[in-house]
Amino acid sequence: MQDFRFVIVGSGNMGSTYARILDKLPGMELVSTVSRSGRRPADVPESIPCVSSLAEVAVPFDGVIAATPNGLHRAVAVEAARLGKHVLTEKVLDVTAEAMDAMIAACRAAGVKLGVTFQRRMSPDNQVMKRLLDEGALGRVFGADLVVKFYRDQAYYDSAPYRGDRTLDGGGPFMQQAAHNLDVYAWFFGLPSKVVSALGTFCHEMEGEDHGAALLKYGDGMVGTIIASTACKPGFPARLEIHAEKGTVVLENDAITVWEVDGMENPSTTGDTKIHSGAASAAVSDTAGHEAIIADFVQAVRENRDPLVPGEDARRATDLILRIYRSTI
Repeated sequence: MQDFRFVIVGSGNMGSTYARILDKLPGMELVSTVSRSGRRPADVPESIPCVSSLAEVAVPFDGVIAATPNGLHRAVAVEAARLGKHVLTEKVLDVTAEAMDAMIAACRAAGVKLGVTFQRRMSPDNQVMKRLLDEGALGRVFGADLVVKFYRDQAYYDSAPYRGDRTLDGGGPFMQQAAHNLDVYAWFFGLPSKVVSALGTFCHEMEGEDHGAALLKYGDGMVGTIIASTACKPGFPARLEIHAEKGTVVLENDAITVWEVDGMENPSTTGDTKIHSGAASAAVSDTAGHEAIIADFVQAVRENRDPLVPGEDARRATDLILRIYRSTI
């Protein structure tokens, strides 16, 4: 079978990360990169072309990876769809409802797949928790508390003009660093019926928030809380506490660390598996989740099915974040 040929759009840290991943995945090939600045992503050899737009790619290709800032995902996806190419975007899908609508509509009209790299869904313990929650195995869930207290220094926000802005990053840690965790939260529990939040910028010079909290009320009565921050030194692993009729489950960095559920053995399979935290650094040291997302995406194209994280489903994270931003007091 012919290798699946990718073009990476974006020359920053994630563009380089995806290039390294494709280099070690069997059946995948990076055939070109696209960079508006003309800068070649690190770790991409000179033999691979680097052009300034998808329209300039002169070699055959099957799919596009959008590794641009969040607010540019729509432009990449719509252009790729018009060329009949499948689209995998780095998180989030995009930062506005209008942009996400346009991406989904363009890919649907072109008959191409649209997937999103929300790799925390690939954690074994997150997957088992999703199954148990869908089955109602814990009984009624009445509380779910997510705490994402990360840290980034000012140098991180100064490293690119869009970092922490509302146009391209889409905001602060709710839309950026904690978006993966909010995706898992929305994947587990869906969207709330009511939201109220308090956000502020305390420790950085940036347009968006660097710390905030949200209170969520669900249609079935569940009360949820979410804290997201990049101001909490030195940075702590994300923690999700789930409280239900049969007991309590705590996941730290996507692994079950507390299991106190009546009549059920701890189903954790993570063991000593190391999962990228992101608590104190944007560098991606563990790419196992990304590799699983890309492998599934290619298989989805070949089997003509939805990827595990399709655009329509992945948009819930942005929808939740936008509701948090709109409901500030």
